[in-house]
Amino acid sequence: MTHEQTMPQATGPDFHDPDAPEFTAYGGDWSEIADEAARLGQQRVVINMGPQHPSTHGVLRVMLEIEGETVTEARAGIGYLHTGIEKNMEFRTWTQGVTFATRMDYVASMFNEAVFCLGTEKLLGITDDVPEKANVLRVLMMELTRIGSHLVAIGTGGNEMGATTVMTTAFIGREDTFRVIEMLTGLRTNNAYIRPGGVAQDTPEGFTQYVRDMIPLVKQRLDELADIQLKNPIFIGRLKDVAVLDLAPAMSLGVTGPMLRSTGVPYDVRKSDPYCGYEDYDFQVPTSTDRDAYSRVILRLEECYESLKIVEQCAARLEELEGAPVMVADKKIAWPAQLSLGSDGQGNSPEHIKHIMGDSMEALIHHFKLVTEGFKVPAGQAYAAVENPKGLLGCHVVSDGGTKPWRAHFRDPGFNNLQALSILTQGGQVADVVVAIATIDMVLGGVDR
Repeated sequence: MTHEQTMPQATGPDFHDPDAPEFTAYGGDWSEIADEAARLGQQRVVINMGPQHPSTHGVLRVMLEIEGETVTEARAGIGYLHTGIEKNMEFRTWTQGVTFATRMDYVASMFNEAVFCLGTEKLLGITDDVPEKANVLRVLMMELTRIGSHLVAIGTGGNEMGATTVMTTAFIGREDTFRVIEMLTGLRTNNAYIRPGGVAQDTPEGFTQYVRDMIPLVKQRLDELADIQLKNPIFIGRLKDVAVLDLAPAMSLGVTGPMLRSTGVPYDVRKSDPYCGYEDYDFQVPTSTDRDAYSRVILRLEECYESLKIVEQCAARLEELEGAPVMVADKKIAWPAQLSLGSDGQGNSPEHIKHIMGDSMEALIHHFKLVTEGFKVPAGQAYAAVENPKGLLGCHVVSDGGTKPWRAHFRDPGFNNLQALSILTQGGQVADVVVAIATIDMVLGGVDR
């Protein structure tokens, strides 16, 4: 109603003004479902779950058609959280692009950084030039992030079903991983630590021992989570045979990660197409054939234990690589590669500042151009994939030969996995929709981008 319109005064309970304006809400799927219901003459109820709902990492709208407490149809509405990350990356240098990519799936930010850098390195032709220590640090950061992501999935999933202790226990374990990540990168998440050519900086003093001290702490929390969930009859009754997804629809929809592995398929990019030296690590890929919400919780817990095995191997390798480089030797690409911690915070090392300010005018000019303009990437396109905690995370990058990506597009696993929501929920109870969403474990920042 506009400001010029005024509501006529009612003169009785049956008052109706034929000239009064009428307002009817239509739009999208909602009106289509209502029209279909009227055409079929069926008595059914269509309700909105969301777009603001506590069971989602982000903003998700779920349209439910229900008969009593039974879900007869479910549709997911996305796009409420679109940030234009991929488009923004076209206006930043290749190194600056990392700071955008890391913010997509903010619970698993290291994987976003890694897959973008792997694609960029393919275009540059420097995949084999990345130092071994940089790859070890990448693997370490990704596996710590995998543990943290799974603990968020398990913890918030438990909380959504009323088990607050599950969340607090999981988040304590996640904090232990964050302390290691923060010690190395200076930040808890959205780190921009993995860069084209390597990583931003080397390990601080005492880092490997700090990693070793963390491992038993996280193991303890995983053991506690297993005890309070997997032996709990209420928890078992709530998740067992709920949100079942068979192999055929999972394959048809492009579902990956724990959701696919719960159907018995041991697909993991770390094994099928190794990157960053994963072929040299000893770990297993847990699978199940139960296909339900309960099996997906178990798989995520088992994957956390396997990630801790990899973390332990990374610590041993870092001790052997003391003093090794963490960035490619090509100074036309390596940035930043001379960071150190001083009395005024982190910045370029005194040695590098002395070199560019006192020894070489050419080095100063080159440093200035590298920071302000970035490096050029040969024209072409490349695709890279990593095993994100939620499944296969892909990145397609295209260069026109300039200092900025011509196009960057990500295949987020949560986007594909969310397509299975209708299969997981139809025929189940309304309360089971929350369970289904929790065990899909998508982050809407990655789905919408």
